[in-house]
Amino acid sequence: MTWLVTGGAGYIGAHVVRALSEAAMEPLVVDDLSSGHRGFVPDGVTFVRGSILDGELLTRVFQEHDVEGVIHVAGFKYAGVSVQQPLHTYSQNVTGTQTLLATMADAGVSRIVFSSSAAVYGTPDVDLVTEETPKHPESPYGESKLIGEWLLADQGRATGLAHTSLRYFNVVGSGTPEVHDTSPHNLFPLVFDALIDGRTPRINGDDYPTPDGTCVRDYIHVADLAVSHVAAARRLSAGETIRPVYNLGSGEGVSVGEIMRTMAEVTGIAFTPEIAARRPGDPARIVASGELAARDLEWSMRHTLTDMVASAWDARRAS
Repeated sequence: MTWLVTGGAGYIGAHVVRALSEAAMEPLVVDDLSSGHRGFVPDGVTFVRGSILDGELLTRVFQEHDVEGVIHVAGFKYAGVSVQQPLHTYSQNVTGTQTLLATMADAGVSRIVFSSSAAVYGTPDVDLVTEETPKHPESPYGESKLIGEWLLADQGRATGLAHTSLRYFNVVGSGTPEVHDTSPHNLFPLVFDALIDGRTPRINGDDYPTPDGTCVRDYIHVADLAVSHVAAARRLSAGETIRPVYNLGSGEGVSVGEIMRTMAEVTGIAFTPEIAARRPGDPARIVASGELAARDLEWSMRHTLTDMVASAWDARRAS
C-alpha cells in the first residue's frame, strides 16, 4: 500500500518520503514545486507535479494508485509573509486541505497525518507549551493551520476519518546531503548565506531574561520529525488509538546565542554576531513538551545542537 505525501518535494516532505521508504511504506509525492524541488525526490519514487487545489488531479492520483493514507505536508509556510498575503495563505492552507479531504472521502481514503505548526499557539505565556496550552495564532499562517486541524476533527466526527496533527517548532538540520532548507526566512539558511557571502549574521536583541540574553527557541532535527510522521502513519494503519494532536518539542530549547556560537565552531568561520534591536512581539522563550509524542510516536531528540548545525551546513555546501 502507498502513502501519499503532499509537498513531498519540500525540505520537510522530502525527509518524510525517505523515512517512509526506509520503513518499507511506499511513498507517492504530489507537489506543485512552488517551494519544493524535483531533485529532492529520490529516484524510484513516483512524483506527480500538481497542486492540492486541483481536485481533478487528486482524484486521478487516488484512482491510479492504491493509497492507504496521506501525510499532508504541502502548504504556504511563511508566517511573516502571510500577513501581507492572507488570501493566498488561506487558499493554499485551508482551501487546499478542504479539497484534499473531499477527494480522499470520495476515494475512500480514511487516514491522514497533518503537518501543523507551533504557530497555532501564538505567543504563549507559559515556560513549557503542552497540547492543552491555549491557541492564539497571530498570523494568517497560524490561523490557517489551526483551521486545518479543525477540518480534520470535523471530518473525523462526520465520516470516521482517522487523523492526527503534528505541531512542531523550528525544524533544522538535514538527514541527507541531498536535501537542505531553502527557505528565505529561516534562521539556519539566513546565517549560512551570510557566512558564505562574507556578511556578519545578526541577532535581534540580547537583553532578554534568558541565560545569555538572547531568545530561547525549540529547535528539532528534521530527520527526527520524519520518524514520528511515519510512526503516526503506522498507528493509523493499524487502527490504534492516537491523539488528535501532538507537539514535537525538545522540552528545553536553545538560545540564538548558542546557535551562533555552534555555527562558528562547526563552519570554522569565526564571527561575532551583530546585535540589533528586539523585534516587536518576540517572546523571550518558546519551548514545547514532546512527552506525549515520545510515548506514542517514537519521538526523541536523537541529535545534538552540533549535529543539527553540522548536518545542515554539510547539506548547504553540497547543494
